[in-house]
Amino acid sequence: MVKPQFRPALRLDAAGPPPDPRTGRRRAWAVAALIVAFMLVNYADKSVLGLAAVPIMNELHISNSTYGLISSSFALLFSVSGLVVGFVSARASCRVLLFVMAGVWAVAQLPVLLVASVPALVAGRVLLGAAEGPAASMSMHALYKWFPEDRRGLPSALQISGAALGTLIAAPAVTWLISAFGWRSAFAALAATSVVWSLLWWRAGHDGPYGHEPAHGAASGTGEATRPPYRALLLNGTVLGSIAGAFGASWALALSQAWLPVYLRTQLGMSPGRAATLISGVSAFSFVLLLAVSPLVDALKRRGVSSRWSSGAPQGIAVAVAALAMGAFPFADARPLLLVLLTVAFGAHAIAFPLHYMTTAAVVPPAQRGAVFGIVAATGTLPGLITPYLTGRLLDSAPTQSTGYTHAFLVSAAVMLVCGLVALTAIRPDRDVRRLGRTR
Repeated sequence: MVKPQFRPALRLDAAGPPPDPRTGRRRAWAVAALIVAFMLVNYADKSVLGLAAVPIMNELHISNSTYGLISSSFALLFSVSGLVVGFVSARASCRVLLFVMAGVWAVAQLPVLLVASVPALVAGRVLLGAAEGPAASMSMHALYKWFPEDRRGLPSALQISGAALGTLIAAPAVTWLISAFGWRSAFAALAATSVVWSLLWWRAGHDGPYGHEPAHGAASGTGEATRPPYRALLLNGTVLGSIAGAFGASWALALSQAWLPVYLRTQLGMSPGRAATLISGVSAFSFVLLLAVSPLVDALKRRGVSSRWSSGAPQGIAVAVAALAMGAFPFADARPLLLVLLTVAFGAHAIAFPLHYMTTAAVVPPAQRGAVFGIVAATGTLPGLITPYLTGRLLDSAPTQSTGYTHAFLVSAAVMLVCGLVALTAIRPDRDVRRLGRTR
């Protein structure tokens, strides 16, 4: 197998001879490391409200529905900003986009530090959601500019693993800050972390050499064929199936971030430390899956296995398996079995996130990839707007909180199972590339 040759990336701050391939590879992995850190901060920001939910609800005297509304407010502009920035990415550098996002994350933590109130929490979460909406898609877009198609499995897994690491590290760290210094300290620490990352990225983050159409497309006169209209791209089975897989996985993720810490403490009687440990364990399970599955996907592709079975089927199966565990664990009597099912329900879906970007990228030309990634992310992450508030309403309307949680988990299982089956049957990249008149 011939190793890919890295062409020099565009530099805004230096001139001189292009780097050799080894330098390009080192730089690619340095950018990948920064993007993993970016996603780590991103998911720590998302998780902090759930980890601080019990003391916040007690101090501000808010109901489950009100807390659910605060949590859902994060997604109010999340999808819209992901869509808008996706199209902006066709003209703006990923270096600039990610720098601005991280800076806004820091600002979004400030309102609640100034005034501890429901309006301040809502304002901060809305702003944070607007800045984090494009984060996953644009950081993946930036990553793909540094790696060719048959070498993206491990970098994609590492990018998404930043989410697992964010929860794995944030859960105990943020819980310790809350217990030792109060819940406001966690918001302040995350604001400072975002500032540090943005400065590092501005110095070291640059666009890579794989962000343009292959030269042979233009030379052969097929440039128009390789850039189908967006309607055709968005309505093919692979993109729709990828959106379904992301939707199902995001439903479990939104439920986990908003309500899993509360459920563990109020229903299973866990202390803050034990709850944080279990949440870290779920994230560790996701992390292991990500590191195991995505390199396997690359290996299968290099052996000629079709994208449908190498990267399409695994994401559908993962979401469906998580759905079955979600529907089963409320009825488990034995504590060990309940914890195993809970880990699968909130951890197995994670591999759908890197894989749904890979299957989408397989049918979308590089010049249109950022915009389509933004659209896929915008629609696939809508559960963040629905799930937290719906769960709060189910809890407040049920005769007991235990019954309310059971209803919420069953609804979640049904949604996730449908999404997993749609992804499993609809994602067929090789077929859809032919239908779009493109070459691979």
